[in-house]
Amino acid sequence: MLVEHRGKRPEVHPEAYVAPTAVLVGDVRVAAGARVLHLAVLSGEDGWVSVGEDSVVMEHALIRGRQVHPAVLGAAVMVGPHAHVNGAVVDEGAFLATGASLFPGSHIGAGAEVRIGAVVQVNTSILPSAVVPIGWVAVGTPAQILPPERHDDIWAAQRELDFRGTVYGVGPETTMRELMRGQSAYYGSHAADEIL
Repeated sequence: MLVEHRGKRPEVHPEAYVAPTAVLVGDVRVAAGARVLHLAVLSGEDGWVSVGEDSVVMEHALIRGRQVHPAVLGAAVMVGPHAHVNGAVVDEGAFLATGASLFPGSHIGAGAEVRIGAVVQVNTSILPSAVVPIGWVAVGTPAQILPPERHDDIWAAQRELDFRGTVYGVGPETTMRELMRGQSAYYGSHAADEIL
């Protein structure tokens, strides 16, 4: 399903394939040879999304562009089922396994692998051909790649990365009530969307 949002329409190259149950919203560009499979969601409602040539977005994946951080997949990128790419840049030939999560401002180098259930935190860069192992967390630039049981070390690095500012554009003093009031108002604009 293609959806116009805030006057922006998805653009799909004639040699690409988008499954009928996938949803592309707003400023989304899908290149030749790219494949977007069933129930994937590509949301260009806040910032643009680009899927490069011969890239594959598997079932139930979410790719979301952010105003300051577009979601950009290079050529020949694999995005596994249930993966979450939020305002990240993924260079050519990278592999994002099932359930991988990439947060705004992150950058995955060419040929790198983010394996099953691994997390790449905000403003974190993964070097070309590097591997984030199954369930591990990458944090910082240069990235520290840590097992989840090292939560204190992960939090020490993550605390400096400005998650709230990067993702929501707010400071640490903003209450959850204020944050969600703004998010609710922002997403309320979908009431005016047009299915194409």
